[in-house]
Amino acid sequence: MADKNLQNYWKKNLNYLYMLLGVWFLVSYGAGIFFKDALNNIKIGGFKLGFWFAQQGSIYVFIIIIFAYVYLMNKLDQEFDVHED
Repeated sequence: MADKNLQNYWKKNLNYLYMLLGVWFLVSYGAGIFFKDALNNIKIGGFKLGFWFAQQGSIYVFIIIIFAYVYLMNKLDQEFDVHED
């Protein structure tokens, strides 16, 4: 891979990483800690939403982020022709 393509590949990779880590931060810290008081006014299945995010929601979102990262990286590998066959 040429140096320019390699730089573009890693730049896109880091952008995906920052975007997904930002989502993870907002869900785990934002919804579970910072905004829990506002979210606790909403109930799901009898549990306050802020509590739910702190206990289980952030774990579910983290698992979704893992699958999203795999999908995005496979797409990126195809774009730069560095995929595994």
